[in-house]
Amino acid sequence: MNKILIANRGEIAVRIIRACKEMNIKTVAIYSEADKEAMHTKLADEAICVGPANSSKSYLNIKNIIEAANITGADSIHPGFGFLSENSQFAKICEESNIKFIGPSYKVIELMGNKSNAKELMKQAGVPVILGSEGSIKGLKDAIKIADIIGYPVILKAAAGGGGKGIRIVNNKEELETNYNIVKQEAKISFNDDEIYIEKFIKNPRHVEIQILADEYGNVVHLGERDCSIQRRNQKVIEETPSTAIDEKLRNKMGEAAIKAAKASSYSSCGTIEFLVDSDKNFYFMEMNTRIQVEHPITEMRTGIDIVKQQIKIAAGEKLKLKQKNIEFKGHSIECRINAENPEKGFRPCPGTITGLNLPGGNGIRIDTSIYMGYTIPPMYDSMIAKIITQGETRNEAISKMKRALEEIVIEGVDTNIDFLFKIIKDPNFIRGNFDTSFIEKEILG
Repeated sequence: MNKILIANRGEIAVRIIRACKEMNIKTVAIYSEADKEAMHTKLADEAICVGPANSSKSYLNIKNIIEAANITGADSIHPGFGFLSENSQFAKICEESNIKFIGPSYKVIELMGNKSNAKELMKQAGVPVILGSEGSIKGLKDAIKIADIIGYPVILKAAAGGGGKGIRIVNNKEELETNYNIVKQEAKISFNDDEIYIEKFIKNPRHVEIQILADEYGNVVHLGERDCSIQRRNQKVIEETPSTAIDEKLRNKMGEAAIKAAKASSYSSCGTIEFLVDSDKNFYFMEMNTRIQVEHPITEMRTGIDIVKQQIKIAAGEKLKLKQKNIEFKGHSIECRINAENPEKGFRPCPGTITGLNLPGGNGIRIDTSIYMGYTIPPMYDSMIAKIITQGETRNEAISKMKRALEEIVIEGVDTNIDFLFKIIKDPNFIRGNFDTSFIEKEILG
């Protein structure tokens, strides 16, 4: 690979550009008219505008992005996360345009992107799955019949879903009848696909995911787990590794299951297998993310492996040099997502100009961000503006470093969720590792 176009923005675009620079690979940043002064445009070797502020006309505009790659002579495209990163049509068009898509093949994205089909594949591969419909629901009567068999509460999910959208928990037949069409409509609006499926709702689980790397030659390794249970409305807020919910025996079983999942789907690239772990320590496949994850830095901190560089090498056709037995896991790592939003006002997004900025530093602290003094956060994109990642020899040390980092960080001119994150980090139950996916609603907001 000689030149990579980054089909994204914000901190992930900056993260990819940095990896490329260290690999002596030229980069092209794309930007919307609203992002002309964004950091990623300044760090890349070249920058090209792909459309107006509206993401559907810029960062989601496949035609303009492919043209940008052709104009600049980019031979590869890295999609980052969000936007077109799990769009099988985009990956296919890249392939047809003789541009390397840095990710799995479009066929795998399509297969794993449909959650009900992915679940069936996992079942065949011997990966534990949650009881539910076999594939998508055929209609409301079918949904009622399945719910009666597996028992309430159940959860309705968009088959093409992700990011916490198109999901409803229902406790009885009446709620199922009320929510069925709502979820179908949400699925259609969010994913242009109204297929939905149904499964048993696991009450108060832990959300634990396994990071994998797989090359084109069938070699697969896992890089351990990340606990993503601290979330609000199915959106992750704080992540950590290792998880306090699982022991070494369960960790190995989940790692083996993740490798099985990757091999069953003929996966090649970095990817994440997401599981739910119930109170009896049973784990169940939830979905596979066929892209780099927001929370990948905590795995990098703990293993010393640069996941973005590995992803680029795999896409270039290199064999994985990593062997499972040689992967070392050291200490504990935590990530907090900094959002430009006001938790006091229902987490309302808060775009605006940054008038004061101090980023924390010191041993064991990493900041992934694209903001700078005087930068204006546009109102039309995701509100995440930075990630603080800490690494300690123990979980307590990682928490102590996060407390210090959250005390040091200053972002003036916009509202942020820093105080909200500090409240979580200081909570006695969080410190004890006593939490599940309902923690924020019950403990922090309740």
